[in-house]
Order: sequence, then structure tokens, then C-alpha cells
Amino acid sequence: MIRAAVMGWPVSQSRSPLIHGYWLKQFDIKGDYGRVAIEPDRAGDFFARFADSGLIGGNVTIPYKEVAARAAYHRTPIVERVGAANTLWIEDSVLHADNTDGTGFAANLDERAPGWDRTPGEALVLGAGGAAAAVVDVLIDRGFSVRIVNRTLSRAEVLAARYPGRAHADVLSEANRYAATAGFVVNTTSLGMKGDGAIDLDMSVIPEDAVVTDIVYVPLVTPFLGMAAARGLRTVDGLGMLLHQAVPGFEHWFGRRPSVTAELRALIEADL
Repeated sequence: MIRAAVMGWPVSQSRSPLIHGYWLKQFDIKGDYGRVAIEPDRAGDFFARFADSGLIGGNVTIPYKEVAARAAYHRTPIVERVGAANTLWIEDSVLHADNTDGTGFAANLDERAPGWDRTPGEALVLGAGGAAAAVVDVLIDRGFSVRIVNRTLSRAEVLAARYPGRAHADVLSEANRYAATAGFVVNTTSLGMKGDGAIDLDMSVIPEDAVVTDIVYVPLVTPFLGMAAARGLRTVDGLGMLLHQAVPGFEHWFGRRPSVTAELRALIEADL
């Protein structure tokens, strides 16, 4: 039986097994997709010895995307650029790594906010972690000028330095200053998840034609998105990113390319 899993710490909250289980059933594939919780003190060794794990591949979630990228023998260009991986697979007996967060992020917006990048201007990105790196990369690719704000300035500066002249860094407390001219605003931090604080951003200063999105999907409508919607701004939740980023991995592991459907989305929404 082909086995894959989502790997992280913690990992119990992940809906990835539900997504891949749906596709396995749809294609009548004898496979399994589960969860592997990896304690921080053994993460480096686990990914270094991934070929011995009994898994053909899997998804990497917080906080191990950078660790997984470093452990891979072969890295796709996006992984080389952003230094983080969310999709792993064994090929020719060695570990390969990809990052599909950016493609999933863009596919979600293309589906639920058509035209969001038609006239790319300034984008404000809250956070500078592994997911933010993929989001910034795709925003740059779509033509945006990006401002990254983060609680730890140095981390934002490292990310911005990969795109000289196209991305700039500042501290999170300065977010309102840049929101006033941003046509696109995205939260990539864990703030807004159930029980994990809130984002102090003044939605009233954001241009009325801006698009606001959050990569957090539990709750589906985060306080961040709720405030944006109350202001009348166009919003996109983070669930579609989760669904779309899963497609390439499933194809790697199980040999069939699935589709993101309304039925699948409804299944995951019902479990949130």
C-alpha cells in the first residue's frame, strides 16, 4: 500500500487527510494518507532519514518547512528561492522537495476573486514565515510591489532581500502605514486562528477596491476577514489555498491528478 502523510508539530488539526482520503476514494486507489507528529528534537533526523520512514512522500506543515527543504536531495526552483518546502516525495531513492503553497494561493484567488492581479500595484504581506515566502514569490511573479511586515524585522528583511527593488521590509506595528496604499492585503501569520490572538490592522485606511485574504482557514471567516468584509472590501478565505496546494502532491504520490470541486470544499467546510 502506498503511504503518505502530513508532517508537523502539532499536526492533529490538519484537514489534509480528509482531502487526500476523498481523492483516494474517488480514484479507488489502495493507499493511505495519515498524520505524523514529529517532536522538535527529532525533526532534523526524521527528514534526513525520510527514505526510511515507510512513506512515499507527504506534506510538511509548521514548523518544519525550512527543515524539510534543507534535507532534500533535489529541490525545485521555488524551493531554492524561498528556502521552504511543503511537499516531499521519494524518487530514484532520494528525497525531492517542492513548494506548492504559492500555486495554491494563486489558484484560490484566481477562482474566488477573478481579476485580483489585473492591475498589480502594492501588496501588503503580514508575516515572514515559510508560507509568506511562497506568497511573496507568487505576488512578485504576478507583478506586485510587496511590503512585508513582521514582528521580527530581521526575518522580513531576509525575505525581502531575495527580491531587490521589488520587496521591502518593516515591523508589523507599521502595517497601517502601508495598508493605506495597498491594493492587496494578505495575512500569512497564525494570528486569527482559534485562540491565537488577533491582528491590529485598521481596515478603514485600506482602499475600497482592495482584495483582502487570509491563509488561515480555521475559522473560515477569521476576525481579520470579518473586519474587512464589514468595511465592504472583497475578501477571500484561506481554504481554497489548502485545497489547491494539495493537488500536485497527490499526483506525485498516487499517480492521478485530482480536481478541486465544490463537493470537496463542502466536505472540508463541514469539518471546520
